[in-house]
Amino acid sequence: MNDMSIAGRGKLPSAEEAALVKKFLNDTTLFLGPDPEIMQNHDLMPRTADEDEAIAKVADSHIIAKIRDRIQAGCDEGYEMVEQMGAAPGAKWGDVITGVYSASGDLAIASAGGVLIFSALVHHPIKFIIKNWINDPTVGVREGDGFIHNDSRYGNVHNTDQSMILPIFHKGRLVCWVASTVHEGENGAIEPGGMPSMAESPSDEGLKMSPFKVVENYQIKRDILTFLQNSVREPKLQYEDMKVKLFACLRIKQRIEETLNTDGPEALVSTLRLTMENVRAEVKRRISEWPDMTVRTYIIQDSTLRENCVVKINCKLTKTGDRLIFDFRGSAPEFTNRATNTIVAGLKGMLAQVFLCYVWPDLPRGQAAFAPIEVITDPHSIVNCSYDAPNSQSLMSIFTGFTAGQHAVAKFLYSCPEKFTKVHAPTFNMINTFVWGGVSQHGETLGNLCADLNGMGAGATVDRDGEHALAPIFATMADIGEQELNEEEVPFLQLVSKKMTRDAIAPGKYRGGQGYTMMVATKDSEQWGFMTVCQGAKIPPLQGLFGGYACGCYPLSKVKGVDVYDVLLNTPEKFKHSIEEIMNEQPFEGASYTTHHMGMGFEISKRGELFMISQGAGAGYGDLLERDPRGVIKDIEEGLISPAVAARTYKVAFDPETLAIDEKATEEARAAERKARIARSRPYSEFVKDWSKPTPPTHLQYFGAWGDDVETLYMGSPEKTRDAEVPRPNYMPHPKDVRIAELEARLAAVGAMGGEKQ
Repeated sequence: MNDMSIAGRGKLPSAEEAALVKKFLNDTTLFLGPDPEIMQNHDLMPRTADEDEAIAKVADSHIIAKIRDRIQAGCDEGYEMVEQMGAAPGAKWGDVITGVYSASGDLAIASAGGVLIFSALVHHPIKFIIKNWINDPTVGVREGDGFIHNDSRYGNVHNTDQSMILPIFHKGRLVCWVASTVHEGENGAIEPGGMPSMAESPSDEGLKMSPFKVVENYQIKRDILTFLQNSVREPKLQYEDMKVKLFACLRIKQRIEETLNTDGPEALVSTLRLTMENVRAEVKRRISEWPDMTVRTYIIQDSTLRENCVVKINCKLTKTGDRLIFDFRGSAPEFTNRATNTIVAGLKGMLAQVFLCYVWPDLPRGQAAFAPIEVITDPHSIVNCSYDAPNSQSLMSIFTGFTAGQHAVAKFLYSCPEKFTKVHAPTFNMINTFVWGGVSQHGETLGNLCADLNGMGAGATVDRDGEHALAPIFATMADIGEQELNEEEVPFLQLVSKKMTRDAIAPGKYRGGQGYTMMVATKDSEQWGFMTVCQGAKIPPLQGLFGGYACGCYPLSKVKGVDVYDVLLNTPEKFKHSIEEIMNEQPFEGASYTTHHMGMGFEISKRGELFMISQGAGAGYGDLLERDPRGVIKDIEEGLISPAVAARTYKVAFDPETLAIDEKATEEARAAERKARIARSRPYSEFVKDWSKPTPPTHLQYFGAWGDDVETLYMGSPEKTRDAEVPRPNYMPHPKDVRIAELEARLAAVGAMGGEKQ
């Protein structure tokens, strides 16, 4: 060691040297990636001095209520503007949201309709802008600016959603933010439509816009716009909806400025802050009334969208005092090269919707309703994935996470003395719809999806059946769209649409609301295809409540080697209007009939080939033997259930011709079934000996914790595990390679047999 190193050891830099080093580090930041400090925090920001001063001047509850209602009306007005003028299919059927955020970036008030998860996530990119761009001399935040973003890692559901964010100033002072978000669909991903199930890395997922400035002086910057249009398959849609979101924000800005001019900035700032603080305090008060206990539940996903497997979403919900803790430890590890992961902010956004839509719908819609609720996850799990894992199909994990939360919360709500809504069995949670893309009959390249994902069957409640195809779990007041209008722009027809699927039931004392059948066939294009991006073809993606049953399983069915348009023209009597009839009767000679799990990658279709799926049913509530026989007969009359299935399921006796109920025979059949249940029953201590196994079965690809041990995560087989706290890659083999290996093994076996004969 030389003298210079000895002399330099322990020498503190001077103030001038420290400042120089700090300036160098600040000036040479290589990459502003997603900020974990921002992305992991869903609570409200601390009060600012401006907010304290505003509340000291204006705190009258009547004034606060008046201004809140005015801002709420402005958000609703902006929502309707986007819905009426938006170009994306998602805009047309309500897959949008608008909101007003505090100067610190917290969501205070959102539109009454729309996708609440959007507004429960957009506070993250606003806080990124505040932290990184306000004081950056190359960016800055000024009056007339607008920022765009879609990257879920900075705060969104998945990259098909785009947000427009505007700062609102009053006399040079930043007083709040407004934002509008739309499910745009097409975003230049590896597959058309914006939700690629084939993505194996974030690089396959299309546009990944961290928050950046795209508007100056309230004008969209044409150079940035051109870049964005050049990055997607639908440049006209990109431009139109950027304008629509911008002008919706400007309308909300106008309503805010009216408030500023009549009541002053302190009244606005105080309203936003007190609205959030009062909601947060009310949530803690309501939680404190719930019983102290723990509820455990789980939901199973049956695929990664590319291969069949068993994927566990594990949930333990604990309430103590005024604390409510969602514990998702034990859920499957992230899939390093599959798109079904979610960042934890997406999970929190969906859990917020459990409360805002199904538990406390009376509360103002904003971030505060979930702010005091705690969430625990394993690192690099499917519900808290790393930023290096793809998440374009995060709906698969956040929707099943939502259902786990909804199922667990219902147990608490049942025991709560004061309820603000009815106890509700889980609503169907998969986006059973067709994503489509290709060259249209007009020669345009398109990519998007049908609105049928909004037709999810509602779960039954404590006193009534679930409603059919009511609404999606992620949105209120959403619509299922006008397919006929869509067919003017795309080269396929929904030959069967909005027809209830018979026997797609979730039985119970009150049955779940049912979904409908969708049959599509390409007509006027040779370069057009479909994909499906959902689960539940082998294992139901939800659970029933208090004895009610889950829905059935809904595979994708295909009929190839037929042109149904020729059939409809020449022999229309051969065409059937249900999947059940077509797949069982196989009316088209020479055609092939196959079923497929619901994760079908993009597939080019020939003219007249049928692709058929069903929307799912919500869960049932209560013991099915307690169902009123008249309700069973009504379901038969409405074509919701076949007579044989009704009699077998509900133990109801009736005349097959007149459907007249035999009350005595029904009572006897149900009494016999109750006795049979007792005969089949076993003490728990005996049952668990056979039921509970030390490890998952070897024949299943199983992912997640097994039993009560949440510290060990299985990764596809009993031999492959991961410590829950120690991240480890979880790569899946390419399905093509798996198939090649299977065929090579078969060829090798045939060769071996041939050698023995010689």
